[in-house]
Amino acid sequence: MKRIVLFVLTNVMVVAVLGVVASLLGVNRYLTANGLDLGALLGFALIMGFGGATISLLISKPMAKWTSGVRIINQPSNADEAWIVETVRKLSDRAGIGMPEVGVFEGAPNAFATGAFKNSALVAVSTGLLQGMTHEEIEAVIGHEIAHVANGDMVTMTLIQGVMNTFVVFLSRVIGYAVDSFLRKGDSQNSGPGIGYMVTTIVLDIVLGFAAAIVVAWFSRHREYRADAGAAQLMGRRQPMINALARLGGMTPGELPKSVAAFGITGGIGQLFSTHPRIEDRISALQNSQT
Repeated sequence: MKRIVLFVLTNVMVVAVLGVVASLLGVNRYLTANGLDLGALLGFALIMGFGGATISLLISKPMAKWTSGVRIINQPSNADEAWIVETVRKLSDRAGIGMPEVGVFEGAPNAFATGAFKNSALVAVSTGLLQGMTHEEIEAVIGHEIAHVANGDMVTMTLIQGVMNTFVVFLSRVIGYAVDSFLRKGDSQNSGPGIGYMVTTIVLDIVLGFAAAIVVAWFSRHREYRADAGAAQLMGRRQPMINALARLGGMTPGELPKSVAAFGITGGIGQLFSTHPRIEDRISALQNSQT
């Protein structure tokens, strides 16, 4: 329940902030008495598109900690925690990035990496993952997450999401204006947007939003293959990552918050909207690689 409330409140706050910014800059006045101001609309679309994605990226670490209940390991309290921290440090050095924060959260097998910057990321693993895998397999999973950070996947995903969001906002309003103008042809009484504009915009926001989600999911799946290969390179061989994936194939992965779900080790429903490829495909890709 806390995650749902937090997700709703975050989106309400983001929309409110972006609405204020758009008002202050004057780019929300894209419908004028003379018609559609494409320049103002593009500015509005860019603010709404990239603004929301950027804000989500900047608050990703605190949101992930709160929604997943991540406990940051500042001082290891036992040998297992000391090993996890040292493993993250070793793989981060090999990847050429700064030491991320390291955390553990309660739940079924999963892991994720998040953060706006390569040198101040967060890598977290679940208790279920720690209990269900060997040290070598856990190291491979951590290497996978470190590879996400080193590849700049969080920023790249934000840029792609921003482009898609901008496309959705801009195109839905242009088409909405065209439909509304056609429906009210010859009507000189009303200068403001009519019901045709409002309905078309809402419908297209939903339809184009789904299309944009498919594009983002497609990129995310390809990025998973790169992270798997990155883990193999960091460890010097591919078998540990193959073993980890095979082990995950027999487990029920834990659910992650929406803000970090794309950066988990596994997940996704439906091939078009799935952020991760099938386990079998990932294993096959590693087996056929030159690592």
